[in-house]
Amino acid sequence: MASDAGKFLKTPDLESFDNLKKEELVLLAKELKLVFKVSMRKQIIKNLVIDKLVDAEILGEEALELKVENIDAFKLKQLELEHELKLKELEMKEMEKRKEDEFKLKQAELEMKERLEIERKEKEDEFKLKELEMKEREKIKEDELKLKELEMRERLEMEKLKIEMVKEESNTKVQSKSDYFDAAKNIRLVPRFCEKTVDKYFPQFEKIANNLKWPKPYWTTMLQSVFVGKAAEIYSALPSEKSSDYDMVKQEVLKAYELVPEAYRQKFRSYKKFDYSQTYVEFAREKEDLFDKWLTSKKTKNNFDNLRQLMLLEEFKQCVHLDLKTHLDDKTVESIHDAAVISDNYTLSHKRSFKGQNVNTSSGNYKNQSTEHTYSKPVPQNKSQSSYNMSSPKFDTFEKKSLTCAYC
Repeated sequence: MASDAGKFLKTPDLESFDNLKKEELVLLAKELKLVFKVSMRKQIIKNLVIDKLVDAEILGEEALELKVENIDAFKLKQLELEHELKLKELEMKEMEKRKEDEFKLKQAELEMKERLEIERKEKEDEFKLKELEMKEREKIKEDELKLKELEMRERLEMEKLKIEMVKEESNTKVQSKSDYFDAAKNIRLVPRFCEKTVDKYFPQFEKIANNLKWPKPYWTTMLQSVFVGKAAEIYSALPSEKSSDYDMVKQEVLKAYELVPEAYRQKFRSYKKFDYSQTYVEFAREKEDLFDKWLTSKKTKNNFDNLRQLMLLEEFKQCVHLDLKTHLDDKTVESIHDAAVISDNYTLSHKRSFKGQNVNTSSGNYKNQSTEHTYSKPVPQNKSQSSYNMSSPKFDTFEKKSLTCAYC
């Protein structure tokens, strides 16, 4: 360093002086024996050295231009900060410019993608449009073909209709045997009507009619040919519109022979085993058959609630006065609640409370002329014909009991 300062003094140069660093200026100031402090700023030391060199005529007066007036530390710091601020502003501007360039680049890329996407969609739309046009053309062709086929079929059908019309005109008076029901031919298959077994007759007739597939409108015509006695009278008394209704005819005939629910109930309740030749199996089957007829006539349809109401209603009638029971029998009562309401109304309308009077204790034995022999009278039997010991205590229950009609 000292050699550099000495070398500069031998060959002073304004440009090389201006490029000296602080250390070199300090050495040069020491060489010139200037009074200064090393802690001074570079510019202050430089100003002192310039003054000394100009005074010693080592440098010319143009060197004074390199001097900078002494400014305080605050202003110098401010200048430095302003310089740094300018640098940062420049950096920010560069960054903003860079970001702006990147944004523009991205925007350009997006625009390019959008343009490509739009072009792709346009091409797809064009392709789809062409496909639709092709399909429409094909559909039009198919419709034309179908229309031609329909026209051809219509022509063929018209020709067939013309041929059929000609055939029908030639055969208008001819009727096929399969569509015609010959009642006179089938009437001999109708079972004989027996007034003693009216309740069994109708199920038998219906079974035969269904098996032979007789048309139901002809059933009453077939029946009237075998009706006798009350049944024939009932059928003759019915108006023409009702006489062709099988269900109506059946209902009226059963009613004429007193085969109504109350009659079935009385038969079921009053039927006893008086005939010793009858086995218990036969008795049980007959009892069961009577019970089923009673339930069928009441249309319980194997429904527990209907059966429950039937039993409760019967018990209710057995617990009231005979006049009231007769009144309830005349009404169509389906539930015990309805029976109770009718009974209250009857009591109020007749101003009677039935207090102190005997209630109906009869089981409602039914006595029918057609079934009296079967259900009421026991068949006498000689001891020689029976294999049972009638004197045995086991047969005490078979003694003949006197039966009394409920209305007596």
